[in-house]
Amino acid sequence: MKNGWLNFFSGSVKVSVSGKGVERLVNDCVRNDIIIWEVRKQSDQSITFYILLKDISKIRPIVRHSDCKLRFVGRKGIPFLIKKSLLNSGFLIGALLFLAIITFMSNMVWGIQVEGAKPETEYLLRKELTEIGVEKGKLQFLLADVESIQRQLTNNIDAITWVGVELKGTTYHFRVVEKNQPEKPEFISPRHLTAKKKAIITDMFVEEGKPLVSVNDHVTEGQVLVSGIIGKEGQTEIVPARGKIFGETWYKSDVMVELTTEFNVFTGNYKDKHYIKVWNWTLPIWGFGKPEFLTYATEKQEKAIRFLKWNLPISYNKITFRENEEVERKYSVEQAREVAKEYARSELEDLLDDDAKIKGEKVLRESTENGKVNLSIHYQVIENIVTSIPLVQGD
Repeated sequence: MKNGWLNFFSGSVKVSVSGKGVERLVNDCVRNDIIIWEVRKQSDQSITFYILLKDISKIRPIVRHSDCKLRFVGRKGIPFLIKKSLLNSGFLIGALLFLAIITFMSNMVWGIQVEGAKPETEYLLRKELTEIGVEKGKLQFLLADVESIQRQLTNNIDAITWVGVELKGTTYHFRVVEKNQPEKPEFISPRHLTAKKKAIITDMFVEEGKPLVSVNDHVTEGQVLVSGIIGKEGQTEIVPARGKIFGETWYKSDVMVELTTEFNVFTGNYKDKHYIKVWNWTLPIWGFGKPEFLTYATEKQEKAIRFLKWNLPISYNKITFRENEEVERKYSVEQAREVAKEYARSELEDLLDDDAKIKGEKVLRESTENGKVNLSIHYQVIENIVTSIPLVQGD
């Protein structure tokens, strides 16, 4: 029978027919559109074959008008499995409940392991994990993803330089690299200290080496400031010159600010939709209807449902719609000038070392054209101007 699967879903029965004229009964079945298959002859007056479950009512009148007897000797198909399952509903419910509990427990957090952290740092990390919801007994698909957890821990705990986050089964593993790790002493070969840019010396702190300049001297790029050759003539030795020499240097910044700017911002309103996804089919479980916002941005999260250590073709999906709107920002010329100065100063501070400071600033040129304010600003900066060049024997 070619439609075996269809017959399995609709159900079929195996019948045994015995008596005189079994061949005539088979012909009568065919004439009455009763589908039969797998006809087997058991003896001269006995055969077996299959018919569809729905054709039982059709075959009974045919048997009554014949000299044959009919018995049902087998059955198969979904209808009989359902009936059998209903008769054993207690077992079925127990099996389904067991699978549901195993699946539920496979998607919970059962362990949190921290490696490479001191006790006080581990305490801070576990406290931060509790605040962001990562703790034993929580469902994994309701928690933030691994990258988000890693980013929050790194940003919120000053005692760590880096933390690796990995989810293995039902356990989160955290590998911590702490700050202030003891560093190996740096070996410095003999060298001169030179100026990395032109400047006027404002302060000097020489630890080792022979100073060749003094405060208020004007130096040029590449000029030797502290010599690595010390001692009297004929009794010299070469050393790694060390120290900090601060000088006044100069920077110029050109910056532009538009008087009118349009950009999108989030209003704070949002709507969440929750789905269960099975292969490519999705079932909404919460948050029905379309977002009521005219314009919005969409964020999607998908987390696989696990059964023991395997990922099932089932996942929990969350879609967040965040309302945004277009805002027009307008500056007066004076406001734009102040914003430009703040922006230029902030950019310069990002370029400078931590021990540098801006001594003064002066607007060299200002213009307003095409709805834009353009500034050219000159800065005076006090910074460490030291760089180094190596010394070799014979210098």
